[in-house]
Amino acid sequence: MKGETLTRADLCEAVHEEVGLTRQDCAGLVERTLDLVAEALQEGKTVKLSGFGVFQVRSKRAPMGRNPQTGEPAAIQPRRVIGFRASQVMKARVDKGMDD
Repeated sequence: MKGETLTRADLCEAVHEEVGLTRQDCAGLVERTLDLVAEALQEGKTVKLSGFGVFQVRSKRAPMGRNPQTGEPAAIQPRRVIGFRASQVMKARVDKGMDD
């Protein structure tokens, strides 16, 4: 893995080196895993990865905004957002990494 950003390609390469599957199989495995997480979130389910964290869909209310050109009040549509809460294990690992 290189650089400061971990990409799908980096994940695929890491799985390939660790597990020994072909690069194509590893890419399919990573893609399917990410698809399953995305599908669960799309359905409004919570995704808990033990030792890593929890991805959760939250509903945001419809706030009142304003049109910047006219100053007229405008309703903003309610929306759903994804939140992530790191596990205590992950927080400790990240905190320990700051000491290096």
